[in-house]
Amino acid sequence: MARFEAATSIDGQRARVAMSGECDLSSREECTATLMAAVGAAPAVVVDLSALTFLDSSGVHALVTAHRAALAKGGRLSVVNPSGMVAHVLDLTGVGELLQPSRAGKAPEAGDG
Repeated sequence: MARFEAATSIDGQRARVAMSGECDLSSREECTATLMAAVGAAPAVVVDLSALTFLDSSGVHALVTAHRAALAKGGRLSVVNPSGMVAHVLDLTGVGELLQPSRAGKAPEAGDG
């Protein structure tokens, strides 16, 4: 089993959270805490999932919770680079579409989240 890891970097008004390994029930608290800290640190949060190999409902819940917190602060959380099973889970749940990066000049919609 690949251990879950998350690394955050902040560059001005943008935080980047790079996740790797498996995001499941055993890593739920660490995942949620990392995402919420990023939301608290910057209005724009980009979550890079390129090295994430597994995502279950606990991880999906953490992403949606952080997304809602970002919207409540007038910010935005998006995911980039999901692949394989992780991309499939995001697509199946509709969360992949919800957390797509905003197109340039397009603000998040009030109904998102």
